[in-house]
Amino acid sequence: MSGADWLDRNQAALHGELDRLKRVLRHAGAQATAPPPPAAVPEEGSTLAHLAEAFGLSAFERDVLLLCAGMELDAEIAPLCAAAQNDSTRPFPSFSLALAVLPGAHWSALSPEAPLRSWRLVELESGPVLARARLRIDERVLHFLAGLRQMDERLNALLDPLAPADALPASQAEIADQAAQAWAGAAHGREIGIVQLCGTAANCRPVAAAAAALLGLRAAALPAERLPGSAAELDSLLRLWEREAVLSGFGVLLVEVDDALPGESEAGRGRDAALARLCERAGGPVMLREREPRRITSRPSLVLDVPAPTAAEQRALWREALGEAAPDEATLAAAAAQFNLSPASIRAVAAELREQASSPPGDTGAAMWSLCRRRLRGALDGLAQRIDSTQHWDDLILPEAQKATLRAITAQLRQRATVHEDWGFAEKSKRGLGLSALFHGPSGTGKTMAAEILANELKLDLYHIDLSRIVSKYIGETEKNLRQVFDAAEENGAILLFDEADSMFGARSEVKDSHDRYANIEVSYLLQRMEAYRGLAILTTNMRAALDPAFLRRIRFSVAFPFPDAAQRAAIWAGVFPRGAPTQGLDPARLARLRLAGGNIRNIALNAAFLAADSGAPVGMAHLRTAALAEYEKLDRRPAQTEVEAWA
Repeated sequence: MSGADWLDRNQAALHGELDRLKRVLRHAGAQATAPPPPAAVPEEGSTLAHLAEAFGLSAFERDVLLLCAGMELDAEIAPLCAAAQNDSTRPFPSFSLALAVLPGAHWSALSPEAPLRSWRLVELESGPVLARARLRIDERVLHFLAGLRQMDERLNALLDPLAPADALPASQAEIADQAAQAWAGAAHGREIGIVQLCGTAANCRPVAAAAAALLGLRAAALPAERLPGSAAELDSLLRLWEREAVLSGFGVLLVEVDDALPGESEAGRGRDAALARLCERAGGPVMLREREPRRITSRPSLVLDVPAPTAAEQRALWREALGEAAPDEATLAAAAAQFNLSPASIRAVAAELREQASSPPGDTGAAMWSLCRRRLRGALDGLAQRIDSTQHWDDLILPEAQKATLRAITAQLRQRATVHEDWGFAEKSKRGLGLSALFHGPSGTGKTMAAEILANELKLDLYHIDLSRIVSKYIGETEKNLRQVFDAAEENGAILLFDEADSMFGARSEVKDSHDRYANIEVSYLLQRMEAYRGLAILTTNMRAALDPAFLRRIRFSVAFPFPDAAQRAAIWAGVFPRGAPTQGLDPARLARLRLAGGNIRNIALNAAFLAADSGAPVGMAHLRTAALAEYEKLDRRPAQTEVEAWA
């Protein structure tokens, strides 16, 4: 039967029931001489029949609900109610009217535990006499009776309905099946437990939708921050949700817990209390989505980790989504290793790529890489400073040994898919697969430039995180800040540059109070996340000696950035000016006598360029002398005699 045909048939059945009810009211008001019609059984398949069966309504309770619906749907009902009660001031339904005129009447229908009131099918206005109080049908129930399928607006403001999931990768489909089987066991008398999904929203939401579909239901997500604070409001919300499962097929509730809200805060404690009550009181299938599992004591709990699709599954998704436009396998493997995309994100990027018809077919790989980077930036952009790099290897003046180490880091980032996935290192052990490096040396020696070169070489985003701002004196805040950064970076595998590492990685303190204990925990947490991070995490410091050797052992690479010698300073001076900058009479060998690091040299060159531009002349030694003296003053230093000779 088509939707339109069913709607017409349902309307006809509803009007037939209302006609029967009007005959009952006319008889009660002495407007008809025929005996009252007996209670009827609603037509099978109608919304009224569905409500009566789903909520266990007696024939009397069904007619009470129909009487309240008639007030909204049929203009004849109101005067008939007044006539039946022999009171023109009471043109509305009440329990006293229903008990007097409807067949099969029973007083228990008034009970708060009876279906009409416990399921909020009707609302009872306040009044001195319970039975004479006005009855109204709930608006959502009225719409359902009329054949309209829409979520209760009170829930609609809180919940995000989840679209039916597309075909899931095998690894995620297996998780959805485990969740559905856990709930299906309730049909054999077992208690419905809480299913905890540990992972990102992009991966957990489709799994929740698929698990619901396996049970013939639909799922909706509820951010935990929207949970009501009071117990009464929360119970009312749960009742509305359980009713909605009957009315519209929504039956699986996915509660999403925001890790950014610390449990130690007042808001966090309120949220956790509401979650505990929800887990205890919710009657249907409930899922919790968090990064880490929650301890639940009120009912059984099943914890399921929901990772992104495997590298092989991501490659298959790319091939399926792009079809003939898919790039070569090497490009797909590199993208799957770098970007931790959900199936929906892969399909979205592929759709955008197909729309870019102007791009030559050979550029699909580069365009795909660029789109993935842009799509995954949003979460990190609000937490750290993104650095756009144009630096190349030739711009970095370092001893060859240090450059060789940097190239080894580049090679490991490029080849991690081959080593971890194809060669099976990831299957053998998940520990220690993250890539971490320590860049140490005086200020201005090229630590940040080296990170920029790695990002530019690998076509990755680089984010600068100041650890001195991440570290908080409040217990738990540092871990929260670090968790936000790493969780946001996990999908795009960006290069993370943590500056001022000595502010956190000093020698391990003796535990004298709770703050010392938490400080050590924070350091351990950062190292743990660095070791597990699928991208590159770089720590920089000017004071390597201040770092605890126990922590240094857990860093994969350590690169020293020494103060440049005269030859290296000459090379920096020779390459510091762009090709388009006019220069005249510059002598890199003489300038190298200035004992300055590369960062200071670049400052002098830039300031001298502005001086020259303002005077309308090429950059010369005189401009550099003025800029150099200003730089020395900024450093609170006086140039030595050998440095002054650079200008002789």
